[in-house]
Amino acid sequence: MDYFLLIARLGNQLREKRVNRGLTQVQLAELAGLTRHKVIAVEKGTLSVGMIAYARILGALDCELTVVPAVMPTLEELGDLFE
Repeated sequence: MDYFLLIARLGNQLREKRVNRGLTQVQLAELAGLTRHKVIAVEKGTLSVGMIAYARILGALDCELTVVPAVMPTLEELGDLFE
């Protein structure tokens, strides 16, 4: 499984959690003690983001990371890899 895809999936899941909780990126950044730009980078799946930023966002969303077997990428996800 391509790590670009895995990071993108994690960013999408965190974005969905934020939106479902009714939080803006600014509000989440404040809760996590990060900048809005760092939240954007996490949600975009930027590869240079450190694990601590993910941990802070997960904590701010009252979530934790669970390791599960990867599933095959969708056609949409594959298309996003080539953008």
